[in-house]
This record gives sequence, C-alpha cells and structure tokens, in this order.
Amino acid sequence: MFLALERLIRLEEGYRQVFQVQGRQILLIVVDNQPILLENRCPHQGAPLHNGTLDGRVLRCPRHGFAFDLGSGAALDAPCAPLRLLAPAYDGDRIGLDL
Repeated sequence: MFLALERLIRLEEGYRQVFQVQGRQILLIVVDNQPILLENRCPHQGAPLHNGTLDGRVLRCPRHGFAFDLGSGAALDAPCAPLRLLAPAYDGDRIGLDL
C-alpha cells in the first residue's frame, strides 16, 4: 500500500519535513536534489534529527554532534548504529512509502 507524503513539485534543495507514519516520525529531506527518507531519530539516543545540521551529504545530530552519511546511513565519527534509511516510493506526482 502506497502512502503519499509530499508532491514532487514541492521538493527542492533544502526541503525538510517530518511526517507521522504508523507511530514513527519520518524525515524527508532533499540533498543534492535527491529526496532522502529516514527515521527522525538518532540511533545513539533517539534524539530527533530534523534540526540537525547538513554539510553536503552529512547530517549531524543536534544533541551530541554525531555525523552520519546520508548515502549509506553510516556513522562517520562515533561507534554508533547507522541511520535507518527508508526507500522512497513514487506514484504519479507524489513521493511516499510503500507500507
């Protein structure tokens, strides 16, 4: 089942929005004109990531500063589990998730 989150026309560089999906917060961001979906929580201690800083394709957690590669989800500077990246799904002019 496809769950639409946003219209593709609204996705531009710097876009950042949190969505509630089945009791989880999902963060949709656009980096290098590519939409990225991930759980809006740092795997270290669960801090929300929507206010994290971006440096290219690196997202830094606002709580402890841990850096994560948005391509792989890997932690770059700390012994931490990776981000939980989600595969985007598309239906017509919308991006979302296949549930």
